[in-house]
Amino acid sequence: MKSSDGFVHESAYVDDGAKIGAGTKIWHFCHVLGGATIGERCSLGQNVVVMNGATLGNNVKIQNNVSIYEGVELEDDVFCGPSMVFTNVVNPRSHISRRSEYQRTLVRRGSTIGANATILCGTTLGEYSFIGAGSVVTKDVPAYGLVVGVPGRRIGWMCKCGVRLPDSGEGSCKACGESYRSHGNSIERLAR
Repeated sequence: MKSSDGFVHESAYVDDGAKIGAGTKIWHFCHVLGGATIGERCSLGQNVVVMNGATLGNNVKIQNNVSIYEGVELEDDVFCGPSMVFTNVVNPRSHISRRSEYQRTLVRRGSTIGANATILCGTTLGEYSFIGAGSVVTKDVPAYGLVVGVPGRRIGWMCKCGVRLPDSGEGSCKACGESYRSHGNSIERLAR
């Protein structure tokens, strides 16, 4: 289906009741369930699944082979790299239903999650945080935090524009000039 408002590839399934914002593109072999909400100008790459109760803000980019489970909320301008993974249960067992135990995962505005990273349920990724490829996030990440490794640990800070900041978190971005101030385990972007 093609229109001025967006695009849904003929191989994709969008169930009745799904809410899809204007300008959103849904590519090959995707499935959007009826209780999903997707904002405007989003892009869902090949083989993406968005489950009931999942919410995507505006301008969210989901690369190939990603499942957005119930309880996952992505705010505006989030980027999810290829084959990254969300979970929604801490202790799954095939023979025990834990549907009533799904935990919320919140990914704040502007965050980037690298390819093959895993985000354990119940965590919050702060705004403009940056999760390196292959990382396993097991706890909350502060705004602008740069996290890598297994388990993930913060090794620095990232600017709103996606360029690494000085390790102290103090000073200005070399690329865009935004200024930041450190507060120990957090930083703040200063008004221009």
